[in-house]
Amino acid sequence: MSDVLGQVSFDSEDLILVDSLDQVIGNASKKRVHLPGGQLHRAFSIFLYANNQQVMLHKRSLEKPLWPNFWTNSCCSHPRTGESYEDAVHRRLKEELGIETPLTRIYQFEYQAHFGSIGSEHELCSVYVGHLKEPVEITPHPNEISQWGWFDLEDVDDWIAKAPEEFTPWFLMEWRTLRDEHSDKVAMLTSKRALVV
Repeated sequence: MSDVLGQVSFDSEDLILVDSLDQVIGNASKKRVHLPGGQLHRAFSIFLYANNQQVMLHKRSLEKPLWPNFWTNSCCSHPRTGESYEDAVHRRLKEELGIETPLTRIYQFEYQAHFGSIGSEHELCSVYVGHLKEPVEITPHPNEISQWGWFDLEDVDDWIAKAPEEFTPWFLMEWRTLRDEHSDKVAMLTSKRALVV
């Protein structure tokens, strides 16, 4: 179960600065890398599926400094300095949703997005997928997530077409790539029963 009383994200946590080839070039605080203009750093996004028929999405808490109250993928964050992608994705899944499940990295991409004059994202983002068998007990961290739910894949397509402004920019890019370029692989991975602890 996630520690719903404790903070799991900190402006002072050190993130990993990289070049476009994912070579480490330094580190900097989370607050600093998200200033306007941004610094390229490692990040990850996780998509959790139920039998390749539904995907879990969540609405970011109003406490989030960038894109608060926007819908996005199941879970997303950053590896910290000295932390591998593998360790980071499982740490964050436990912190943010209170669950554990196998995850598979599908692809990696670089993007930059600006949230007005408040800050920006400039990330080399690895996209992971996992499979959950419903029902599972999910305990979202209230400092990170204000709402969440399971949505049919086609309904997400329709939602995006009608109201793209309700979603984070990275989610829109990732969803389209998963649907257009990796749907067969995602279906193979998420149609199997996965162990949920």
